[in-house]
Amino acid sequence: MMVDNSLNNISTNFNSKLKDHKVKQIDLKNQMTVNELINQFDSSGVLGSGRVSRARNLLIEMINDDNMEIFLSVAGPMVPGGLRNIISNMIRQKQIRTLITSGANLTHDLVEAFGGRHYKDFGFNDEQLNDSGIGRIADVYTQAGDFEIFEEKFTEILEKISNKYNNPKDKSIISVEKLLYEIGMLIDDENSIIRLAAINGVSIFSPGIIDSMIGLQLFIFCQDHDLHLDVVADMHHLSDIVFEKEKVGAIMLGGGIPKHYTLASNLLKGGIDAGFQITMDRAETGSLSGAPLEEAISWSKAKHKSNLVTVIGDTTILFPLIYAGAMDHFKQI
Repeated sequence: MMVDNSLNNISTNFNSKLKDHKVKQIDLKNQMTVNELINQFDSSGVLGSGRVSRARNLLIEMINDDNMEIFLSVAGPMVPGGLRNIISNMIRQKQIRTLITSGANLTHDLVEAFGGRHYKDFGFNDEQLNDSGIGRIADVYTQAGDFEIFEEKFTEILEKISNKYNNPKDKSIISVEKLLYEIGMLIDDENSIIRLAAINGVSIFSPGIIDSMIGLQLFIFCQDHDLHLDVVADMHHLSDIVFEKEKVGAIMLGGGIPKHYTLASNLLKGGIDAGFQITMDRAETGSLSGAPLEEAISWSKAKHKSNLVTVIGDTTILFPLIYAGAMDHFKQI
């Protein structure tokens, strides 16, 4: 009889709480703002839409928190995929202090800074594209001619940097973060991620930079120049950033090296305090890219009780939606 009463009490408590957690059906209206749409997601609170709203809410909290350092990690072809101006705006608005990304995204930022462009799929097969000097990234095309201009202008920039850091007694050694700063100060494009980071005091780290066209051009340049990268030197500056503020938040677009570098650098402090990731990778293979953020707690890369959200889906769709929702919110207050 006591067991039955206990079960009844549990059932009563559970049912009373359910009343406050009813799913509200999404109600679309004419001329809704992005923020109003995501508020509808928030009320429904289920499946992917609920995760999008939680990520939007967390982004607002992180930006509002003056005691939080915000890291942005970017993997995958986000610049070719159309997110260049969004990342640039986050830098302009001083919403991030640290950017960790692949060498490929930095390469494509420079391609556009030097006058090149990315193009939408226009229906040719890959052999035709190759014969025409066009490379394909899923549904995005690039021209070989734009990369030839990139190679020429990037080599000119490296010449200037090499001369600046030339040490007659030894080889010129420079960290990746410092190299990217110097590149940023030598290009003229108001929308360039690298340029804006340099003039706004945002540090860019790219631990996998050699695995890109920037890396290839560095290799070629260094055949007859004494310019060498010190990748360990980045860790000194990165650790200083981690400890400068009380808390660290992270926005992780995709996975790979940028995601891990972001999380692992915060291991020095017991992990991030908050963060969200957007990924299409699966957890079953054990890859870091598909791992739910809660897994990072077991490695002390995220703190106990940290606020973590994993959103499953295409970053080029979901992050503009999440970011626009957050920006709508700030316009309304």
